[in-house]
Amino acid sequence: MISVDQASQIITSNTQDFGSVSVPFQNSLGRVLAEDILADRDLPPFDRVMMDGIAIGFNTFEKGKRSFKIEGIQAAGEIQKDLQDSENAIEVMTGAVLPNGCDTVIRYEDLEIQDGVAKILIETIRFGQNVHTKGRDKSFGAVLIPKYTEIEASEIGILATVGKTAVQVVSLPKTIVVSTGDELVEINKVPEQHQIRRSNVYRVSASLEHFGIKADHGHLNDAKDQIRKNLAKWLQEYDVVILSGGVSKGKFDFIPDVLSDLGVQKHFHRVAQKPGKPFWFGTTESCRVFALPGNPNSSYLCTLRYVYPWLYRSIYKKPIPVAYAVLDKDFYFKAALTYFLQVHIENNKEGKLIAIPMKSSGSGDSSNLIRANAFMQLPADKTQFKKGEVYPILWMS
Repeated sequence: MISVDQASQIITSNTQDFGSVSVPFQNSLGRVLAEDILADRDLPPFDRVMMDGIAIGFNTFEKGKRSFKIEGIQAAGEIQKDLQDSENAIEVMTGAVLPNGCDTVIRYEDLEIQDGVAKILIETIRFGQNVHTKGRDKSFGAVLIPKYTEIEASEIGILATVGKTAVQVVSLPKTIVVSTGDELVEINKVPEQHQIRRSNVYRVSASLEHFGIKADHGHLNDAKDQIRKNLAKWLQEYDVVILSGGVSKGKFDFIPDVLSDLGVQKHFHRVAQKPGKPFWFGTTESCRVFALPGNPNSSYLCTLRYVYPWLYRSIYKKPIPVAYAVLDKDFYFKAALTYFLQVHIENNKEGKLIAIPMKSSGSGDSSNLIRANAFMQLPADKTQFKKGEVYPILWMS
């Protein structure tokens, strides 16, 4: 049995590169960039007027001139006009190209305009004021969005700005989530007294949608030949196989032996944690296999603690961010295991994350997951956990 940290290190050292795919930029929201997005021209691409008003040559103002004949209007979207007489001005609109021969803009609020003449009412102006100069934000060829950035609304705007109608994004792994066990029936069936509905598959699959992954579903009864036949096929067809159940020490827990028979390299089986101790992880050249315990809390916890960081590192090429919270009540756990405490996270008045422990009936108590919104990871080298102590948390997605 290995520690939680050892299990994490093994898993994250076995990340995969899923390649990339081109998608229309309108369909890229939530995906991760597989290329740098570069400026296709200077930004802004011209000296841009930032205020409605008049444009003048600053040198003329410096010489004492305060009244300027207006030669014309430079509207946004018009081709750049020329100031014909340096003693004059051109009215300008926000977003317009700064007229040639002008370098400074005075807003309407600081002017009095009568009979085509603009009088400046203030004594101090700055050279270049109210002008957004060409290339001031980014120059041609500069990286606007780095590779492996998640595309959100602001990134969509940049893609449109640079005319990137199609964009390379990280491909998502082809994934199947598989339940195991004769006691499980489909959710549209009425279970017999000795049966339950197969909920783990749907919980795990829903959590994977955080990454945009639409997982396929499968089920294996407790028949070794059927398990071998289906797993042999899935290991060839999928990048990721996530199994729920069949990994403990029962007489019908065939999953570890079958995976070994099929040539899957076992990296570990059993982790010093509660819940989720029977967790199994293995790899082939093209597939990663996460064999989770069948109890609802265990399978969900292992998804968040191990599958999530693996996916994040595989897709974003960096470690997953870790959040911390303050324990709200004393807690005691005697076993020398890393304990994942179900908690409800709230913000206090100081803006700190406060973790309120949720009582549970054990790893099979899935209804308790509705009240909790995170797991708090408590270290194995302690038994007493005091109110006010800070520990890492795993948000329930």
